[in-house]
Amino acid sequence: MDRIDLFRIFARVVETASFTRAADTLKMPRSTISTAIQELETRVGTRLLARTTRSVSVTPDGAAFYDHCVRLVADVEETEALFRHDDVGPQGVLRVNLPGRIGRLIVAPALPEFLKRYPEVDIELGMTDRAVNLVEDGIDCVLRVGPLQDSELVGRKIGDLVLTNVASPAYLKEYGVPKTPSDLTHHHVIRYASPSSGRVEEWEWAKDGDVHTMSVKGRVTVNSAEASIACCLAGLGLIQIPAYDVKHHISAGELVEVMPDWRAESLPMTILYPHRQHLSRRVQAFVEWVVPLLGQSMS
Repeated sequence: MDRIDLFRIFARVVETASFTRAADTLKMPRSTISTAIQELETRVGTRLLARTTRSVSVTPDGAAFYDHCVRLVADVEETEALFRHDDVGPQGVLRVNLPGRIGRLIVAPALPEFLKRYPEVDIELGMTDRAVNLVEDGIDCVLRVGPLQDSELVGRKIGDLVLTNVASPAYLKEYGVPKTPSDLTHHHVIRYASPSSGRVEEWEWAKDGDVHTMSVKGRVTVNSAEASIACCLAGLGLIQIPAYDVKHHISAGELVEVMPDWRAESLPMTILYPHRQHLSRRVQAFVEWVVPLLGQSMS
C-alpha cells in the first residue's frame, strides 16, 4: 500500500479511536485497516497503537508520529492541488451535518442547484440537533448554532439566528397576551429539553445589554423544534423559537409574536471543519454556496 495511504489510515484510526469507525469513514474493510496499521508499524519499527478487545489508544511513539503524519498528508494534498487544471471542479463525497430544521427547510430544498453546479460532488447529508463529533464520525463540515466548545476546530461565523416568542391565537384568547417576562407566571410555556443533555432550557430575554433567565411552568416538555412548534400550534403554550422556523405560521395567522421587546439573545451560526489545511475544494465550494443561502433565508 502507498505510504501516504498508510499515513491517512493511521491518522483516521487515531482520530476515531477505533478500527471499525475508521473503516466506516474511509469506506474500507476493517481487515484492510488492520493490515495497514501492521504494515506501518513494521516499517517504522515501533508500536504506534495499543489495542485491547474493547479499545484502541495511541502510544507515546504513536502520538509523536501522528503529528508528523497529519503535516505530511496535508503537504502532499497541497502539492497535488498545484498541478490540477483550473477547469477541474470539486470532486468526491462531501459529508455534511446540519441542525434538523435548517437542513430540511432551507438546505435540502436548495440542494438541486448545488449538485447541478458541482456534478462531480456527492453529498452525505446528516440532520440532527445533537452535537456530532466531526473527527470520529468522519464529517467534513458541520453547522453549529450557539456558543462553540470545539476549540480544536476551525470555524467561520456566518451570521446570527434571531429568536422570537410566539403563541397561537387560541391560547392568547384563553390566557391573555403577556407583555413582559413577569407575566409568564400566569402562563404555560412549552418547555424545551436539550436532546443531548436532557436539561430543560429556561426562558431567556436580553435587555439593555444583559441576558436574563427565569424558570417557567408548563405541562408539556419536548426535545425537538418540530414538537415545540406542533404543540404551540395546538394551543398548549408559548415557545421561544428561531424566527425563520415560524415565519410562515405568523404570516398565515396561525401563530402570533408576543413580547417583541423581550426576545432572547440571538445565537451565532458557525460552519466548522477539522483542519484548515485539509479544507478540500468540495468543502470550500459548499461553504461558499451555503453561507449566502442561510443569510438570505434567516434574514
